[in-house]
Amino acid sequence: MNVIFFIAGAVAAVSAGLAIFQLNAIHALLYLIVSFIGLGLIFFLLRAPFAGVLEVIIYAGAIMVLFVFVVMMFNVKGLWSGEKGTMAKAFIGPAILTIILVVEVLYVALSPPPGMQPVQMVGPKEVSITLFGPYALAVELASMVLLAGLVGAYHLAHRIRSGDGKEEAGHE
Repeated sequence: MNVIFFIAGAVAAVSAGLAIFQLNAIHALLYLIVSFIGLGLIFFLLRAPFAGVLEVIIYAGAIMVLFVFVVMMFNVKGLWSGEKGTMAKAFIGPAILTIILVVEVLYVALSPPPGMQPVQMVGPKEVSITLFGPYALAVELASMVLLAGLVGAYHLAHRIRSGDGKEEAGHE
């Protein structure tokens, strides 16, 4: 199981790194979704299935849908343009990483459970007590960072849409 844990961690780290360096926002979102699915698998392997399911449903599902909605709402020119082959090539990297994660999930699901290891489930009460107990400040700081990113994205998109930022130094 340690090998699967490290492979899932590597997939999550690689896809998060690729999400950072993508020039196209939609491509970055695809890699970020794969990263969240990898993190969900890591939580599952750490015997915290509730946290893993929350990771996939809330982050990979709901928040990524919100990001896609925001990107579509800003209607950035050239985001959806390109040849048909270009969009198909954009899915190759996330598809390969997702296939690696699916193979790992199938291996974990079909392998017999280890008999010698004690299984201790972590329920939602323990997760919430831990998350909002000693880590309450970290949760609040993360929410402030997300809010600052959303306000900054709105501000930048508003300036681009109204044409105010074209004359500044360094912008063309």
